[in-house]
Parts: sequence; structure tokens; C-alpha cells
Amino acid sequence: MTNVTASPPAGTARDSRPPDIDTMRATARRAFTEALSADDLDTLALTLRGHLQLLIPEVQQAAERTPTDNAQRHCALACIGDARSKLRLGNGCTPEVRVAVAQKLARCVNALCDHYTTLGGGQP
Repeated sequence: MTNVTASPPAGTARDSRPPDIDTMRATARRAFTEALSADDLDTLALTLRGHLQLLIPEVQQAAERTPTDNAQRHCALACIGDARSKLRLGNGCTPEVRVAVAQKLARCVNALCDHYTTLGGGQP
């Protein structure tokens, strides 16, 4: 009798590469500069949510490496809390609300990218 061990689902191991900040910023910029179809807007919002889910732990780790009395640390942690609350937003029922949600997500992506860079994210 042969025992077969299932491998973990793809994507469960944490990727050790740093986030692609330039791509994340470019994606966020689309929420403010392009007129998007409903499908493209849904895709953009989903992509921005994914960026936030990748950035939150990275910024958290970078913030935790700074001294507890550091103002940038507190700012970054507050931004993480804001980003988590934005992840709980629905997609919206009207086109205007859907655009507003995507723009809120984009602002959080930009802010977390700023904090990641300022705090030296990705550096030990």
C-alpha cells in the first residue's frame, strides 16, 4: 500500500520577494486616470484588494522593526488599520459608488507603498 501525501495548495507558502511597489502604484493610478468599464472596474478593485493583502504584512513587519516611539511607526500602523477597514468595504451597487470604492482602495495602496518605502521595507 502506497501512501500519497498531498502537496499544499499553490500560493500557501509565503513569497520571499519584495512587493513590486512600482506596479502597485501604477495599478492604483488607474483608479484616478482611466474611465473603466464595469468589468474592468471589478478587476481593478480585486487587484487593489490583493495588493493591500500583500502590503499589510510587509508594512507591519517594517513598522515593528522601528522603535516604539517612532512617529513613522505609529503612522504606518494607523494606515494598516485603515487599509484593513477598506478591505471590508463592499463593491458598491452603482457605478459611482464602485468608482469611489476603487479610489479608496487605491489611496490605501499608495499610502502603504509610501510607508513601505519610508520604513525601509524588505530590509532586515
